[in-house]
Amino acid sequence: MEVRRITITIAGRNYPLNVPAAEEETLRKVGKQIDNMIKDFEANFDVKDKQDALAMCSLKLGTNAEVANLNNEKNINASNQRLVQINQWLEELEK
Repeated sequence: MEVRRITITIAGRNYPLNVPAAEEETLRKVGKQIDNMIKDFEANFDVKDKQDALAMCSLKLGTNAEVANLNNEKNINASNQRLVQINQWLEELEK
């Protein structure tokens, strides 16, 4: 597995990372999203402290991740219910 050394800039600070080559694009994209989110918080909510902007960014990203997780669980449960129903129909056809 090829590892690359990259630098991600967030809130004006550079963070050197060693990452698998396959993850480089994703990490760059996420780093840019975080940096843009911080800039938006600073511009729209009169946030002057980088730590406050980072905390708000963390809350938003955590909330988004939790909502996505709940949605995935609902989709999995709905799919499981459909599969049970299909299985019951198939069993009835075998009779």
